[in-house]
Amino acid sequence: MVEKQGLYRVLVPPELFGRFKIHPLSLRGPSGSRSARFYCPASDSVALIELKRDPSDPDPVFSIQVSDSTDAQALEWDFLIVNDPASPRFDIDQDAEGRDTLFGRASRNLPEENRALEAGLFPGQIRSGLRITRTVVQCLDLFARTFSVKSISLEALFYHNAIQYERLGFTYFEGFHRMRRIHEAFQPGGVLYRRLDDSTPFRRPGFHETIRGRSWAIHDGILDGVDDEILADGWMSPRMYRMTGQLHSECTFPDARF
Repeated sequence: MVEKQGLYRVLVPPELFGRFKIHPLSLRGPSGSRSARFYCPASDSVALIELKRDPSDPDPVFSIQVSDSTDAQALEWDFLIVNDPASPRFDIDQDAEGRDTLFGRASRNLPEENRALEAGLFPGQIRSGLRITRTVVQCLDLFARTFSVKSISLEALFYHNAIQYERLGFTYFEGFHRMRRIHEAFQPGGVLYRRLDDSTPFRRPGFHETIRGRSWAIHDGILDGVDDEILADGWMSPRMYRMTGQLHSECTFPDARF
């Protein structure tokens, strides 16, 4: 177990230790308590690493889960959560009755989502991030190459995730044509452009111009009921992958700005 923790520590961006005053070996924070949690039993194909500024904090600073693929030369990147603990919290992860919304994918807390939108956050975010996703991908790449793993695959839960992963060298197993069609439909005169009608706070005119605006509109269900062969099923999270040590050059939103 100790040896496995040493290996999985590679997945934690080094700057987090200094930023939050966590010792990189003992993993103890300023309070003296252990700030990291590792779930990586020998019999399981899943590894979860979670880092908190202090164990009493409600949200992790960093949480990542990876798992074995059916292909021995591939690694599944299941999820990543990064939070700035000093930033305001938005309770988009629970509804008015306190039930888990699965970050707005199972149900929604509209007042909290509206607050998050006004604060500049993206769908699924409870706090501002730390702008370390590129470093996380570098850590994953190093981890994968250590074990001769040739590819890293993931599911891009939200539209903005897919665009971000494109910029980090990922390409598509599935979903590429849908992403291209979304871009076309957001062009002036397109079916999604016309649906940015101010009918909700998440469908404001002009949202077609930014990754964040498009992502909120898609999260709000702007694809639902569209008479389009490719988009008819609504938002479906793309499956993406990256070959270790290589960068792909997909771009489904040219000249995009966040």
